[in-house]
Amino acid sequence: MSYTYFTSESVCAGHPDKICDQVSDAIVDAVLSQDHQGRVAVETLVTTNQVVLAGEVSGKATVDYETIARETIERLGYTKPEYHFDYQQAKLACFIHQQSGDIALGVDEGGAGDQGIMFGYACQETPELMPLPITLAHGLAAAVDTARQTQLPYLRPDGKTEVTVKYDQGKPVAVEHVVVAVPHDPDVEIESVKQDLFLQIVVPVLEKYHFSLTPNQFILNGTGRWEIGGPHSDTGVTGRKIIVDTYGGMGRHGGGCFSGKDPSKVDRSGAYACRFLAKNIVAAGLADWVEVKVAYVIGKANPIEKDVETFGTEKVSVDKIKGYADQLLDLSVPAILEKLSLSQSIYQKTAAYGHFGRNGFPWEETL
Repeated sequence: MSYTYFTSESVCAGHPDKICDQVSDAIVDAVLSQDHQGRVAVETLVTTNQVVLAGEVSGKATVDYETIARETIERLGYTKPEYHFDYQQAKLACFIHQQSGDIALGVDEGGAGDQGIMFGYACQETPELMPLPITLAHGLAAAVDTARQTQLPYLRPDGKTEVTVKYDQGKPVAVEHVVVAVPHDPDVEIESVKQDLFLQIVVPVLEKYHFSLTPNQFILNGTGRWEIGGPHSDTGVTGRKIIVDTYGGMGRHGGGCFSGKDPSKVDRSGAYACRFLAKNIVAAGLADWVEVKVAYVIGKANPIEKDVETFGTEKVSVDKIKGYADQLLDLSVPAILEKLSLSQSIYQKTAAYGHFGRNGFPWEETL
């Protein structure tokens, strides 16, 4: 019998890149809360006690960028000087200006905010209609963050997870390995941390999806020690976790990140629309694996390409599936924004644990 294996990773909310995603998306939310037509393209960079904001914001909103950044950093647990990055001491530089008039010319008429290709994916592997490896990796990352704030206070902000799943003829049959990296107080022995994480996090998360693991299949902090995490150890930048944000590598990616962008940017809204279509096709029982693809030109409302791939798992003709997709959602930019209610202030909470497979977002709704 020949098995295949697939590994996906996730990161905790306090990971340096995710700090940046959440700050950038908090700015998006602040603008949209005052002006649904506001335009945002903001990047954040963090390193040792430094925060840099840069990008473009246009519209009627008045936003206190520094307060947003510091409140986000505080919420993520960077509150102690020994982390060499904390919400009070970090220096902040802001270089945010107005959006280019050349871009606004097309966007204001309902066109795409940039060119690019976007993909959406769905499959039958989990109740969330997501691939199992990334679903487990996200569940572990979220559980580590919850434990840090509750039963395991010796854990520190930052962290990463990795899950390897064994497949038999395309179906997940076992979890082969789980890797967790998380900084912790130096006075706690790593073996104690490992036992706590295995029993209180790894076992419950895997049991939710009817899988199990032995302790020798669990790896914690591969180098044997990790005390200081966050931006002091690793510089963070908005948009560097695009595979974590989507399907863990199982589905293709067009290359554009989501965070820091208002929904007129099709990197974001186009990808959400594709996920909505793929998920609804699978939920309707029309195919087991689905990938939806679109391509846009800046300033133009309608995609120049749209396609549906079912990987041979279709239950009806592919033409019927494409017709079903056309009925579900008009893929012009204004129609996506209206149908999926994307002009809301909903984006900061997307910026950790993945944009897909989580309840509460309009692109995850099934009809």
